[in-house]
Amino acid sequence: MTGRELDRWTETTDALPGIARIVAATTARSMAWTAGSSLRSGRLLAKALTDRQAAEELVHEVADDLAVASRAVSDVARAIAEGVPVSRALLDGGAALAAVIPEPYDPPEPDHEPSLRERGESLLERSRDVWSDEEPHPAYVRILDDLAPDEARILVHMLRSGPQPAVDVRTGGPVGLISSTLVASGLTMIGAHAGVRYGDEVPAYLNNLFRLGLVWFSTEQVEDPMDYQVLEAQPDVLAALHSVRFPRIVRRSIHLTPFGLNFCRTCLVDPAEVGDLPEHGAPEG
Repeated sequence: MTGRELDRWTETTDALPGIARIVAATTARSMAWTAGSSLRSGRLLAKALTDRQAAEELVHEVADDLAVASRAVSDVARAIAEGVPVSRALLDGGAALAAVIPEPYDPPEPDHEPSLRERGESLLERSRDVWSDEEPHPAYVRILDDLAPDEARILVHMLRSGPQPAVDVRTGGPVGLISSTLVASGLTMIGAHAGVRYGDEVPAYLNNLFRLGLVWFSTEQVEDPMDYQVLEAQPDVLAALHSVRFPRIVRRSIHLTPFGLNFCRTCLVDPAEVGDLPEHGAPEG
């Protein structure tokens, strides 16, 4: 909207008395700003940049809108001068102004599916926007779809209780010093402690959590050695130990990765509980 057109609207609304002048002027200015803003961002303006006919249509449309708006304000002033109640005059004038206020802008569909390179450029552009308020990691939605209920229980247990002990049973003795054979791997009580429904599926659960980047299998031990003494007394561990003549136990641990820790805090626990949870993650090194 040009300065000359705005001055013409202001002179017209000056003819209105008191509150009517304020309301009419505000309505006219708001309408003009809304119409101009929408047209500047609409499809017609985008097309007008390269199409002469579209540019002419845009000019005529803006001129028509300004003419209707100017007539509406004049009608309001004339009606009030003739004794029509202010509320009725403004209501009638508002109906005329509504005719030129554009519909909400509907962004056009892209002409083609963005390439991987274009998506990457868009991602980097967003990373440079210091004012951008990003949502949680976009992979969280897909991960939730890929989790079984028992796996969610395992994650919550690890978040609250920390790294979990696990053991491998291998052959030992004199022969084991030269060549050791794996008898059983990844034996753990994590399923029982988490209260999973299908205990036999725990190895598959852990494989899936590892695939999703939520847990990490470490060669380090947990801090409390008593955790291993309880684990090594479990029936499945004893059965593996008794299956060979010279067994050997290798102690390991299972941790949440930093990504898994953030996922659990964002998706699986009450926000009010997050501040009271310990910091558990994968060990360094």
